[in-house]
Amino acid sequence: MLEKSLSEEQDKHDFQEKLVDELESENVQPLNAEQLKRVTDMVNDYKGRIKTHLIEQQEKRSKWSERLADQIACFGGSWAFIVYFSVFLALWMIWNLVVIPLRFDDPPFILLNLFLSTLSAFQAPVILMSQNRQAARDKQESVLSFAINYQAEKENIDIQKRLDRIERHLDKLVGRLEPEKQGDCKQSGNF
Repeated sequence: MLEKSLSEEQDKHDFQEKLVDELESENVQPLNAEQLKRVTDMVNDYKGRIKTHLIEQQEKRSKWSERLADQIACFGGSWAFIVYFSVFLALWMIWNLVVIPLRFDDPPFILLNLFLSTLSAFQAPVILMSQNRQAARDKQESVLSFAINYQAEKENIDIQKRLDRIERHLDKLVGRLEPEKQGDCKQSGNF
């Protein structure tokens, strides 16, 4: 019975020494490529789900007119719009310069000027509405990003506190093991 208790005590002591040795060696294994890819995929998936959720929430809260304004602003700010509109303007001018019997807007193209002014008058507020909605989305994303960073900081502080507590416990264990180790050395004759 005494031998069993001594054996258990020795096993416990060996385990503690092994644990202390592992902690002191600081032999941290780096992530291999597969593990790194898995972690990266998880983070990207998480970001994607948050982004999708934000877009869905924004779509639910927005009116059809606001979504239409976004689509108009998106098309109005694209190369496709520039190309189509340039072709339209060129055809307008060529038609009214070349086809003499069917002219409807003689140079200096007053009707074209009126059309362009009207288009600009409607397009500018639509673009501003879209920019305001985009600013609201950006603000929502920044608030969410702040909340995530704040939560991560709290978790880091909690982990740091736990690590400090573990370190204090290990210091106590090492303090207890030191006298036992010296006692073992004296008994075996090794000073």
